Amino acid sequence: MWKKTLGALLIFVLALVVAVAVNTWRKGSRQLQVAPLAPLAIDEAAAAERLAQAVRLKTISSATDANLNQDQFLALHALLEKEFPKVHATLRREVVNGLSLLYTWEGQDPKAKAILLAAHQDVVPVAPGTEGDWQEPPFAGFVKDGYIWGRGSWDDKGNLFSQMEAVEMLIASGYKPPRTIYLAYGADEEVSGLRGAAQIAALLKSRGAQLDFVLDEGLLVLDGVMPGLKKPAALIGVAEKGYMSVALATTATPGHSSMPPKHGTSAIAMMAAALNALENDQMPAAIRGVAGEMFDVLAPEMGGFSRVALSNLWLFGPLVQKQLEAAGSTNAMLRTTTALTIARAGNKENVLPGRADATVNFRILPGDTRDGVMAHVRSAVGKVVDMAHVKVEALPGAKEASKVAPTGSVQYRRLNQTIREVFPDALVAPGLMVAATDSVHYEPISDHIFKFSPVRANSEDLKRFHGTNERLSVKGYADAIRFYHRLITQLSNGQ
Repeated sequence: MWKKTLGALLIFVLALVVAVAVNTWRKGSRQLQVAPLAPLAIDEAAAAERLAQAVRLKTISSATDANLNQDQFLALHALLEKEFPKVHATLRREVVNGLSLLYTWEGQDPKAKAILLAAHQDVVPVAPGTEGDWQEPPFAGFVKDGYIWGRGSWDDKGNLFSQMEAVEMLIASGYKPPRTIYLAYGADEEVSGLRGAAQIAALLKSRGAQLDFVLDEGLLVLDGVMPGLKKPAALIGVAEKGYMSVALATTATPGHSSMPPKHGTSAIAMMAAALNALENDQMPAAIRGVAGEMFDVLAPEMGGFSRVALSNLWLFGPLVQKQLEAAGSTNAMLRTTTALTIARAGNKENVLPGRADATVNFRILPGDTRDGVMAHVRSAVGKVVDMAHVKVEALPGAKEASKVAPTGSVQYRRLNQTIREVFPDALVAPGLMVAATDSVHYEPISDHIFKFSPVRANSEDLKRFHGTNERLSVKGYADAIRFYHRLITQLSNGQ
C-alpha cells in the first residue's frame, strides 16, 4: 500500500514540476522590440544652468496662504519667458488663478484630441534643522560634479524645464504639431493642487476639451531597486492611490493619577488599544490589479527562483505575497496602507486626561473605497474598545483612488515605445503610484492618464526625494529632454 502511495506522490510531484516548468517557459517577454534612438544633440551645460536658475527660486507653496512666496513664482515665470523665447512667441500662455500656468500649442487638426504634459512649479520646504546636512545649499542651484543640486531639481522643476527645453528645440526645428499640445504647470501640487491643476482642468473642461493623453510626474526608471531584475525597470504609473485621514477621539472621566480607573478604561488606554488594533489588523493585501499586472510583465525578465515564483502565483502566491508585505515599498502596492501619524493626550504628569486624540492616514488602493476604510476602522476599533467612548470621523481632503489607465491602449503603447527608444536598457511595466500627483484633477477630461518621470534612480537616489541633498544628474536631465522631444512627436502625430 505504501509503495502505491509513494508512487502516486512521486507522480504528483513530477506533474507539478512539469506544470511549473511549462508555465514558466510559456510566459515569454512582453517587452516591445524597438530600435534605440540615436541620442539627440543637446547643449547639456547650458540646459543644466537654466534649470539651476530655477532651483534658486524658493517656490514653496502653502495650503493656507495662496500668496506665499508670490514673488518667487513670478520670478520663475519671468525666467521661463527669458530662457524659452520661442515657446513664448509661439504658444499661448495663460495665468490661471494667480500663479499657475497653461500653455497652448495649437495643432493643425482642430478635430484631433489634444494631449497634455503636466509638471508643477512648487517645491517642498527643507526640514528645519537639516540645512547643514546638505552637501550644497538647498537653494543655491549649483551645477557641480555632474549634478544639478538643490530643492526642486528633481521634484519637479526638472520635468517642467525638460518639457520646455524639448518644445523650444522642436519649434526651432520648424516642427508644427498636428494636434494641440497643452503644457500645464500648477503652483500648489505639494499642498493638493486645488488652486492650480484643478482650476486648469476645470478651465479646459469648460471649453469642451477631451484629452487623448495626460502625462504627469510619477514613477521612475529604477536601477537596482526591483528585486530579481538585473536591468533597470521603467514603471509607468497607470493609477494612483487614494488618500484619507481618519480622526479618532476617546473620552473618559478625568481624574488624579493616584487613583487610576479600571485597567483599559482611561482615555489613553482606550486610544492605545484602538491604534494597536488598526496597526495589527490592516486591510487585506493581495497580488492583484496593477501590482498583479506589473509582476506579470516583469516575471519573464527575472532570473532564478524569482521568475519561477512570479510566473506561477497559483502555487507560490502566498510565499511571494509574504515577502512583498515585509518591505514598505512593495507592501504599499498590495493593500490600502495604515499609518499612525498623530497622537495627543494629557498635559500634566499627575492628571488623567479626559480625552485622547489621534490621526490615522490611509492610502487607498484602487478597488477599495473611503466608505470601506471607515467600515474597517469602526470594525477593528470596535473589537477592542467600547464604541460609546470613541468618536471616528473622516478629515477633509479625502479622495478615492484614481481610475486605472488601460495598458492595452494605443496611448500606453506610444509611451512604452518612447521609453524603450530613449532608455533601451530599461524594461517597461505598469505600476501603481503610491503618492499623490496633480494628474488626478484631469480625470474628468481624459481616460488615459499616466504618471512617469523620465529620470533614472537607484535606492540611494530615492532617499533624496523630498529629503536632503536632492539632485539631478546633468546627463539624466539631458535624457529627460530627449524623452519629451521624442514623446511629443510620437503623440501629436498620432503614430
